[in-house]
Amino acid sequence: MTDLADALRKAVRGEVAFDVTSRALTTMDASNYRRVPLGVVAPHDADDVAAVLEVCRGHMVPVVARGGGTSIAGQATGTGVVLDFTRHMNGLVSLDPDTRTAVVQPGLVLDRLQEAAAPHGLRFGPDPSTHSRCTLGGMIGNNSCGSHSVAWGTTADSVRELDVISARGERLRLGQDWAGAPQGLREVVDGELARLRTGFPELPRRISGYALDALLPENGADVARSFCGSEGTLGIVTEAVVRLVEAPRARALAVLGYGDESAAAEAAAGLLPFGPLTVEGMAADLVPSAHVLPRGGAWLFVETGGESVDEARARAEAIVRAADVVGSTVVTDPGGQRALWRIREDASGTATRMPDVGGTSLLERGRKLGGEAWPGWEDCAVPPQRLGAYLRDFRALLTAHGLRGTPYGHFGDGCIHVRIDFDLLTETGVAAFRRFSEELAEVVVAHGGSLSGEHGDGQARAELLPKMYGHDMVRLFERAKAVWDPDDLLNPGMLVRPAPLDANLRFSVLPREPVDVAFGYPADGGDFSAAVRRCVGVAKCRTTSVTGPAVMCPSFRATGEEEHSTRGRARLLHEMLAGELVTDGWRSTEVRDALDLCLACKGCRSDCPVEVDMATYKAEFLHHHYEGRRRPAAHHSMGRLPQWLRLVARTRTAWLVNALAAVPPLAWVAKRLGGIAPERDIPRLAARTFSRWWERREKAPVGTGGDLVLLWPDTFTEHLSPSVGQAAVRVLEAAGLRVALPPTVRWRTPSGGGEGVTVAMDPVSLLRGRERVCCGLTYVSTGQLERARAVLRRTLDLMEPVLGTAAPVVVLEPSCAAALRSDLPELLHDDPRARRLADRVLTFAEALERLAPDWTPPSLERPVVGQNHCHQHAVLGDAPDRRLREAAGLSGELSGGCCGLAGNFGFEKGHYEVSVACAEEQVLPAVRGAGEGAVVLADGFSCRTQLEQLAGVRGRHLAEVLAEGLEAPGQVG
Repeated sequence: MTDLADALRKAVRGEVAFDVTSRALTTMDASNYRRVPLGVVAPHDADDVAAVLEVCRGHMVPVVARGGGTSIAGQATGTGVVLDFTRHMNGLVSLDPDTRTAVVQPGLVLDRLQEAAAPHGLRFGPDPSTHSRCTLGGMIGNNSCGSHSVAWGTTADSVRELDVISARGERLRLGQDWAGAPQGLREVVDGELARLRTGFPELPRRISGYALDALLPENGADVARSFCGSEGTLGIVTEAVVRLVEAPRARALAVLGYGDESAAAEAAAGLLPFGPLTVEGMAADLVPSAHVLPRGGAWLFVETGGESVDEARARAEAIVRAADVVGSTVVTDPGGQRALWRIREDASGTATRMPDVGGTSLLERGRKLGGEAWPGWEDCAVPPQRLGAYLRDFRALLTAHGLRGTPYGHFGDGCIHVRIDFDLLTETGVAAFRRFSEELAEVVVAHGGSLSGEHGDGQARAELLPKMYGHDMVRLFERAKAVWDPDDLLNPGMLVRPAPLDANLRFSVLPREPVDVAFGYPADGGDFSAAVRRCVGVAKCRTTSVTGPAVMCPSFRATGEEEHSTRGRARLLHEMLAGELVTDGWRSTEVRDALDLCLACKGCRSDCPVEVDMATYKAEFLHHHYEGRRRPAAHHSMGRLPQWLRLVARTRTAWLVNALAAVPPLAWVAKRLGGIAPERDIPRLAARTFSRWWERREKAPVGTGGDLVLLWPDTFTEHLSPSVGQAAVRVLEAAGLRVALPPTVRWRTPSGGGEGVTVAMDPVSLLRGRERVCCGLTYVSTGQLERARAVLRRTLDLMEPVLGTAAPVVVLEPSCAAALRSDLPELLHDDPRARRLADRVLTFAEALERLAPDWTPPSLERPVVGQNHCHQHAVLGDAPDRRLREAAGLSGELSGGCCGLAGNFGFEKGHYEVSVACAEEQVLPAVRGAGEGAVVLADGFSCRTQLEQLAGVRGRHLAEVLAEGLEAPGQVG
């Protein structure tokens, strides 16, 4: 391997990586399969590609071309050298609006082409649900289609010419009339004309096998079209000329509700004469919240276009009138359409986690973990008129095998996606997977279908191609492959002479027994391996830009490196558990380095379709990685921040700390010793803590009519921004609520804090004690989980009398509220009090909405800018905040993404540049572009600090803004 790496480094200008991390990141795509490559090369240009092929041919090492790695049949994995086109060969070479063509490199992400074409009223027709991260090269390799194929066809329909380098280094320009055909290909075709004319099923989504029928004279002898769908087995694409189509000026989306998926499938073909742009189908099983859809148990998403909104709407309404539906809606608002399409696009991930119908233990779930479902029969296609009948047979086969799966997909083209709850962890389960696959292939063929209708055969289906085509046609495929690639250098084991469909399964290398971990992982049966398995490689985290409130994955967008994506980190954790590539387990430096730039923003917890929670996995890893070892200085300085700040408060030395921090040499020493980025300013401590203000303020008589709420004095509000707490008290009391702070002494009761315990909540007396509640956030984020447990158990002891009352707990800092709601019950999963406390945590807006529904906030009538806190987006939700802002006359949307400071992350040495890049993505431009009089909202202390240090802007908590609008704002603070 060393000789190969050295030879490649001498031959190519691009990066050559044979290290553990680079190989681990490319062991898998979005399929069930795993192969360990020797190395990865990111070529600069076609010359580099030719050089790689020459070196690898000399070493008899296979080559696999890879784009976004979203293939779901295993064709983007291999045991030789992987060519990564996303780093350098990712450009749009040219775009000609007059000829409606574009010249693209293989690593270009589809959305980038769409963005460039849009100003000209054009677009690329095919649009898979992975459009934000899939590449044109991958689309050509798999002949991808997408939801608009009923109007604009497959990728093969959109390809004009291809620049290809053959396995033996020949540079070919593929096109019609045999242009670019390798020597010998025409002779193979001319000898098999009858077979080619009769051996391929007629249907819009026939992707399986080689498209040799495109070489027939009546089809224009189109070598480029024939090359599409060859899955990197015939040659390497270095450039492509693609056709663009005119985009409708306006669109409407008709969502049609049916009683079940069979009724929707039966109806789909009948809508095609109306000329829709899409006819997509999905059932209720895949819809997280069906209230946004019309009545029904299954839906068709039918898009229409027109020169105007009225024309598009009229076409959609005509379809509604012609359709026999139980409910319908027509949406012309682009934002509303995007929200509905997100439901459909996320289905590939959502389908991976099905509602659990079994027990909670591994044995009870038969090693399936109940809710896990997998690709493998992801996109069979049949003639659209046969879809209803096929689905009935498909459902019957699932039932016969005791399996579950929810079909969805391109109903108008007869192409069905489905993920099935195969047991791929045991020999018995894998054998059942094989039997089902063989039987389903026969069902598909019986309906005149194709084993693949979009994503290619790969390893998942190629073994079964004889069932579809017969052995003679498969031998013809082998002959064509031999003409293009006589040495079998390119992606061997795919399409011809394939590996068995039950070999190389990625689950086989994982530990058979649960790993000893600190968190409870309740959604994964307590099994860390199952949690890591959540990542199926859909790669939504690799999206290079986000719109709306989305967050995931800021570190990938800042760096562009797979290693710093949620998927990349999950892959490294998978390899850590496997122990083949990453051999030092929890001590792995490769995993540590990949997790280092994880902001723990928790964006993946909500934005990832399968809800990967990398923040929790990071805390788990750090806990084990540093167990019994010296920790980084930042873990002590910032991980134990509550301890240091309480010490300052007890000694009343905040003034001294602030004075010392203002002296540059002393601040430099403190930052160096504490592992703090030298570019950062140390935040000033409040001269008086929030709790001291609370004790000494002149309180109005407490009424008896309002509900009692406990206001949580989180570390940031207590020591760094007490004005937020003061404002919240004022607003809550103005809304008629009674406010108290949590106990500071541990009160034991005979009942152990159970129901029925009554506690007097005198606001002053509750503060007289020696201990403070704490959510443990800083300990969790730095992986100090034993310390976090101790802090949280102490907190539960303090809160035990409160848990026996009905008093809710209002938490002002979003990250602390998220920690109490999610981290607390998962870390102390053996303590029932943890769940009881988590269930009563409310945000500031939630408290006002639930407990003071009749209260009217002050009318402010001002625009707002700022950023929704990433933990609020991921864990808490912001709907009550939106409604509260609207009621107060605060207009405008807050940006998504992450501010980049993210607690301790942005303060740690080595993180400053990434932290700034994250902030520059959305929040800083939004604030800089704010109009005069706009309110800058930032509920999180980190967000406010980032705004202050990078933009010189003071962000405010919503409570502060509302308090200022009350009649006597001078009383606040």
